Amino acid sequence: MQRKKQIVVKATVIMVLTLMIAVPAMAADKVLMMATTTSTDNTGLLDYLAPHFTKATGIELKWTSVGTGKALKMGENCDVDVLLVHAPPAEKVFVEKGFGVNRREIMYNDFVIIGPESDPAGIKGKNVVDALGAVRARGAVFASRGDNSGTHKKELSLWKATGAAVPEKESWYVQTGQGMLATINIAAERNGYTMTDRGTYIKYADTMKGNPPLKVLVEQDDILLNQYSVLAINPQRCTKAKFDLATAFSDWMAGAEAQGLIRDFKLLGKPLFVPNAK
Repeated sequence: MQRKKQIVVKATVIMVLTLMIAVPAMAADKVLMMATTTSTDNTGLLDYLAPHFTKATGIELKWTSVGTGKALKMGENCDVDVLLVHAPPAEKVFVEKGFGVNRREIMYNDFVIIGPESDPAGIKGKNVVDALGAVRARGAVFASRGDNSGTHKKELSLWKATGAAVPEKESWYVQTGQGMLATINIAAERNGYTMTDRGTYIKYADTMKGNPPLKVLVEQDDILLNQYSVLAINPQRCTKAKFDLATAFSDWMAGAEAQGLIRDFKLLGKPLFVPNAK
C-alpha cells in the first residue's frame, strides 16, 4: 500500500513538472516577434493596438522599434517573424530577394517639412523640391536622421529630386543618427528644419501642449505620401519564423476591427494614420 502511494506521488510530481515545462513552451509559441519603425512605436499606436490584437487572437505581440533599414536587416537575419515598416521601394526589394512574403499595405500618413515659425529659408507654402532648394541656398540648418530609416530613405530621395547632389558633410546639414523625436528636438535647438511623418509630428505637438516650436511649413505634396505595410518573414528562408502568427497579425491589421482602431487613433483631435488595407 505504501509503495502504491509512493508511485502515485511520483507520477503526480512528474505530471506537474511536465505541465510546468509545457505551459511556458505553449505560451512561447503564441508570441509574435516584430520589427517596426520608430513612428508606430513613438506615436503610441502599437501600445494602443496590441491589447486588442491579443484579445482577438490570443497572440502576444512583442516588438523592437528601429529604423526601417534595420528592421529589414532583422528580417534578413531571421531575428523576427513579421515587419511593420514604411519604405515601399526597399520592401519590394526585400520580397524580390525572397526574405519576405505577403506584403500588405495597411495604413498611411504623409511626410511634412517642419521648421521655426520665423522660417529663415522662406520655405512655407513651397513645393518640396523648391523648399529643399531654398534650404540649401540659404545654408539653413537641416537635421536629418541619417539612420537608413524609412524617413531617411524618403528624405534622400527628395534631395535627389532637386537635381543637385545629396548633402552629406555640409556644415548646415546635421545627421543625428537618432530617432524621429530626438531629431525634431535637435532641429528645434538649432532653429532649423527637418522632415518627419505627420503622426510623429502630432505626437511631438501633443507633448508641447499643442504649441510646438517647430511648425508644419511644407505639406500636401503628392510625393510626400507615407505608406505602411506588413510583411511576413519567408519561412523557407527562416525555418523558425512563426508564419502562422505573422499571417494572423497581417489578417487582423487588415480587418475591420484594426482598421477602425487605426482610424480612431487621434491626438489633439487629429488622426495620426489613415487605414487603407484592401
